[in-house]
Amino acid sequence: MGAVIDFSVAHSARVWDYWLGGRDNHAADRTAGDAVAAVYPDIVRVAKETRGLLARAVRYLAGEVGVRQFLDIGAGLPTVLNTHEVAHAVAPDAQVVYVDNDPLVATYARAWLADGQTQGVHYLEGDLRRPGVLMDDVAGVLDLERPVAVIFLEVLGHVASLAEIRSILAKVMSPVTSGSYLVLGDTADTGPEIRRAERVFAATGTVPYHLRTVDQITECFTGLELVPPGVVPFPAWRPDEGAPPALTAYGGVARKP
Repeated sequence: MGAVIDFSVAHSARVWDYWLGGRDNHAADRTAGDAVAAVYPDIVRVAKETRGLLARAVRYLAGEVGVRQFLDIGAGLPTVLNTHEVAHAVAPDAQVVYVDNDPLVATYARAWLADGQTQGVHYLEGDLRRPGVLMDDVAGVLDLERPVAVIFLEVLGHVASLAEIRSILAKVMSPVTSGSYLVLGDTADTGPEIRRAERVFAATGTVPYHLRTVDQITECFTGLELVPPGVVPFPAWRPDEGAPPALTAYGGVARKP
């Protein structure tokens, strides 16, 4: 029997879907999303710019770099600009593995992949807090002796301990070969407004999100070679056009030497 999903309580994946303009959300999620947006209006833009960074990073890796394997950890609900859609537009032979441990996400993923029309796309139920077990499962799907692009976007904030984050990243990146990449980004602690939004989000009953400083986000790339322009606000990472306005979410892409 599958897990019982309570739609009367806000759920982080569905709140995120709401901010993105999706349809897989309910009244509690919309109430929570509006509460956060009331104190931090830029949160909707953060959600959309996260997808923008994902799309640009995947296009760069699949196109300029030639990566053909993508591991999206904490993928959340299928929405716009999904990893496999962007990768397959550049490289139809790319293999994409989505990982999440959320029963709601698993339900949607199974239904989404059930028709068998999405070739080269896989879903694994896995917990990023058990990275050794997770990577053992990934090794059954992807060839870890070939480069893999590992993606952590707006997910590590759900881990309270910085030490645990460092351990997770080490254990995920250790088994992938040289020439693999890490795509990582999170909302940064840049002032009282975003800290208030952090408190409001936790008060809605969904899983808390822990803000990091820009320096702490940058430290996540220790031992890797950052791709220019380095760790920057999401819209500033290889923008498609113009000079983008500032944003409190920071991330980047780095190569494993």
